[in-house]
Amino acid sequence: MPDILIVGATRGLGSSLLSYFSEQPLTRVYGTTRGSTIPTSPPSPSRAQWISSVDLSTPQCGTTLVSKLKDLKVKLDAVIITAGYFGTESFDDGPDWDKEVKMYTTSSIGPIFVVHSLVKNGILGKDSKVILVSSESGSITLRHESEGGGNYGHHASKAALNMVGKLLSLDLKDDGIAVGIVHPGFMRTEMTKGVGFDKFWDAGGAVTPDIAAKSLAEWTNGFNIDRTGEYWAPRGPTDIGTVEEVTGKKKGELPTPLQLPW
Repeated sequence: MPDILIVGATRGLGSSLLSYFSEQPLTRVYGTTRGSTIPTSPPSPSRAQWISSVDLSTPQCGTTLVSKLKDLKVKLDAVIITAGYFGTESFDDGPDWDKEVKMYTTSSIGPIFVVHSLVKNGILGKDSKVILVSSESGSITLRHESEGGGNYGHHASKAALNMVGKLLSLDLKDDGIAVGIVHPGFMRTEMTKGVGFDKFWDAGGAVTPDIAAKSLAEWTNGFNIDRTGEYWAPRGPTDIGTVEEVTGKKKGELPTPLQLPW
């Protein structure tokens, strides 16, 4: 019976992943909350177990998570880390120190401490998987003048997460633990709406978190150690705005799933 952990499961993609895996037969799924209370809206899947007070912006995030998983006597087959924060910035308005610190800490520092704690305490082991939810925005190669600059902390914290994933894949390969980095797709979430990106939803091919979760879960099921350390878009190139300019190919000429350039 697979045991799946979703880190950051209270809303958006994380919530949809929790629901998806809870509906799969012979699967146990666990979800973390940043706060001490379990969310009631939307209603939690009946088969999901909650682990509270796991905040990736704090140094004790890994030890807190491990202490609660040990109480449940859990050995994980996969952990998907979806927790994130997006604070907008522009050159004209200036960078925002506090926003950047929060983005870097949540996106690219906290996941290291979570994975390290899980592995060192034997909760993740041989044949297990770590999936780090990044974004195509973390690809340096895909940045193009047609899209412009700005949003420094968002892009750079995702690029840092990509590097974290690559380095973890090297550290964990001999242990038989596969590490994948993914762009799950442009989604119609409160996060993207909150930063004004809802105006791009239609033109950018944004999908609901439920659709993105299904694509990511199916891709994760087929992911293994042979592809550890790679960076993928399970839903392909459809919602990647600069992919044609950068690759010189039409989106219809590119495969799905699509391996992304660093």
